[in-house]
Amino acid sequence: MSSLNKNLLPQRVLLKVSGEALLGKKGYGIDFDVVNAIIEDIASVIRLGVEVCVVIGGGNIFRGLNAAGEGIDRVKGDYAGMLATVINAVVLNSVFQRYHIKSRVMSAIALPQVAETYVRDKALVYLNNKEVIIFAAGTGNPYFTTDTGAALRAVETHCDFMLKGTQVDGVYNSDPKKNPDAKRYDVLTYTEALSMGLNVMDATALSLARENNLPIIVFDVHQKGNFLKVVQGQGTFTKVVV
Repeated sequence: MSSLNKNLLPQRVLLKVSGEALLGKKGYGIDFDVVNAIIEDIASVIRLGVEVCVVIGGGNIFRGLNAAGEGIDRVKGDYAGMLATVINAVVLNSVFQRYHIKSRVMSAIALPQVAETYVRDKALVYLNNKEVIIFAAGTGNPYFTTDTGAALRAVETHCDFMLKGTQVDGVYNSDPKKNPDAKRYDVLTYTEALSMGLNVMDATALSLARENNLPIIVFDVHQKGNFLKVVQGQGTFTKVVV
């Protein structure tokens, strides 16, 4: 897989964005100023010739794990969360098209009226044709997060690395918004991230990335132009590797 440096661009990357990242200044739903900014950053990366896939969470609409805490059946709650990711994916797809970027939604759950059902071989054809694919509905199974779904799709589609867009500029040993002395890591190993319980992504996603040597890049998705900088090996981020 390609290194993240200033002289070697990746061929293909996967961008994972949480549903909460779409909230912006709103308490619920989608802030289109945020969506437009993210799409513009993705467009700048596409112009470099890099192929891009996207996984979006659904936490701005519904979180299955939270629902389970309120007595909702966990499996049904998780499926509701998957449907929330489809809503976000359909919106993103519409905005991509408004920017004249070829894109399509592929869902792990069959919803033919709004998305294609995910088939790996088709996804590879679309990516080779320079289309953006928005992978929706996670893995299609309860008990798995969209982080795990993102790692799985990145491995399946031979991405050079997976970028996780968050609200801070990397991985810290504690919440930097609450602790001004929090330490940011430039580089971590998968084992360190797992053993220290750092907030990179869930253990299943990290293990899958480690087993398949998929580098994970954690960066601040809300800083305009950051996605482009990070893909070019610039800016501030945390890299998780072997």
